[in-house]
Amino acid sequence: MQEPHLADLLERIAAALERLAPPPPSAADLELADAFVFEAATGRLRPVPRVASVPLELLCGIDRVIDILLDNTRRFARGLPANNALLWGARGMGKSSLVKAVHATVRREIRPAPVLIEIHREEIDHLPRLLHLLARRERRCLLFCDDLSFDAGETSYKSLKAVLEGGLEGRPPNVLFYATSNRRHLMPRQMIENERRTAIHPGEAVEEKVSLSDRFGLWLGFHPCDQPTFLAMVERYARHFALEVETETLHRQALEWATGRGARSGRVAWQFIQDLAGRLGRRLEPAEGR
Repeated sequence: MQEPHLADLLERIAAALERLAPPPPSAADLELADAFVFEAATGRLRPVPRVASVPLELLCGIDRVIDILLDNTRRFARGLPANNALLWGARGMGKSSLVKAVHATVRREIRPAPVLIEIHREEIDHLPRLLHLLARRERRCLLFCDDLSFDAGETSYKSLKAVLEGGLEGRPPNVLFYATSNRRHLMPRQMIENERRTAIHPGEAVEEKVSLSDRFGLWLGFHPCDQPTFLAMVERYARHFALEVETETLHRQALEWATGRGARSGRVAWQFIQDLAGRLGRRLEPAEGR
């Protein structure tokens, strides 16, 4: 094949490949919405027009935790120092609901509000790429990872360590990271032991408390609720949605529901309220004036 023909063929192949390749990621327009989901496959931020959240006043039994996270988020929104936060503990006690409710509250109070960006746990190793994208923007960004934890053999936690504390670039000043997890230390004990064995000075290796979770400035614990707190959750939901049921009947049915589920939590209370509203033929819309 003659050289001119070969050059022409290579040019056509290159043009075809360029047409097939996805366009390079561009800086996201963070003014399009107040919430986004990071899509690692394309490196883009997908706007979320409506966040599935509950009003902050509906969250019951975690008042002190609410105050701490709300104050931390308000300070971040105003450009003041704030801490990354790990919300850990019992399932269904409102960890992810609190993050979304706090963001919604701050969004109403402070403009421009921080944008909420969800990154999935499976894509945490793409976190440095996301931070590089956000560092070029002026708007403050609250990154959120729900149900974060790492199993033996995974190495993506190292990306998170560098982002939270360390690394050459570190975390951009316009970014804060909130995560929820059922595990206080995010990693199982065997992974922590592995870090101890591979340390340069084993005698000074980190204990359990100085693991990945130690890189979060705030640890907010969520614990299983007792029966009075569970019933208070149910009552608060029932009042908010104007479900007219006698208190004694409401309590009896709620406890029967919790017994059937083998647990008491905010999630179980909400599931009971959905069942109750369905049986009453009511839509779950806030009552007028409430």
